[in-house]
Amino acid sequence: MQINILKDIINLKNSKKEFSVITNIKTSKSYIFFINKHIDNDLKKFETQIKGLYNSRKDGMINKTDLFIKHYHRPIKVVIVGAVHISQFFVEYAKSLNLDIYIIDPRGYFASEKRFPNVKVINLWPQEAFEYCPLDDKTALIALTHDPKIDDPAIQEALNTKCFYIGALGSKKTHENRCKRLIENGFKEHDIKKIFGPIGIKFGGKSAPEVALSIIFQLMTEIYKK
Repeated sequence: MQINILKDIINLKNSKKEFSVITNIKTSKSYIFFINKHIDNDLKKFETQIKGLYNSRKDGMINKTDLFIKHYHRPIKVVIVGAVHISQFFVEYAKSLNLDIYIIDPRGYFASEKRFPNVKVINLWPQEAFEYCPLDDKTALIALTHDPKIDDPAIQEALNTKCFYIGALGSKKTHENRCKRLIENGFKEHDIKKIFGPIGIKFGGKSAPEVALSIIFQLMTEIYKK
């Protein structure tokens, strides 16, 4: 790998930029790839494959080439509304994943650093918390309080900002009622259908650790679809 490429990689990582490094394993020549910038002419005919691998966040050889691609993505931002037991297990399971987790809950006796060490905890109502933790289309929103006064404003903001993943805890009946409230607040049915409710992959588990695991499976599936 060329010295100038190594220096660029260090600078880009320190600046928390998102990029990929593509290396020809036969010639050792490397290229830096940005999703929204002009691709090097040497790579032009592989552009579709490269973009597909970039979006899937998968490292590896580019099919039928001598090119290896390595991605440098920022952690996925995950905003959990509700400092409940499921949230604790989610944080524990997610330690080795590339996730940047925030816990939002106005109830200070739930949302504490003692219960959530080394996690960003915001003891505010969602409308206020999002000033410090804004949502966007690269954010996952997980609503777990079961309290419409807390969950509904968070879900509405997630829909407005087009979060790539929105999940909400509750039974089918709870979710039906939630959807009705969203329609009453002006949201369209096709947008509401993007919400995973009840949240998580269905495998029969009902305990807090099992539900947390089912949410992680579902979330990671959506991350790799991006």
